[in-house]
Amino acid sequence: MTNEEMQKFGKDSMETMMSSFGAWSKSAQAIAVELTDFSKKSIEDSAAAWERLMGAKTLEKAMEVQSDYLKSSYEDFVAEATKLGELYVDLAKEAYKPFEGALAKASMK
Repeated sequence: MTNEEMQKFGKDSMETMMSSFGAWSKSAQAIAVELTDFSKKSIEDSAAAWERLMGAKTLEKAMEVQSDYLKSSYEDFVAEATKLGELYVDLAKEAYKPFEGALAKASMK
């Protein structure tokens, strides 16, 4: 391999890594925002359920409030886990994309 080829290879490798890092950074930021939003919503929902629970006049009403809260919390968690799973898959795909071209070039040689 000539000096020029080595320099080009180094430059191409650095560009590929930087592109991958940019995609990873963007996806990681989206995941962080999603987790923050979910945490805020979870805290708000918990506080609202606590207020409804404290306002319950009967044991039956308190049980209903608690049951509704648990059901909605579970549904929200499952939906959030699904959404985060999709974001992580997107992160992997986007971070890998820059390497696809490099691998294709390498396999042609």
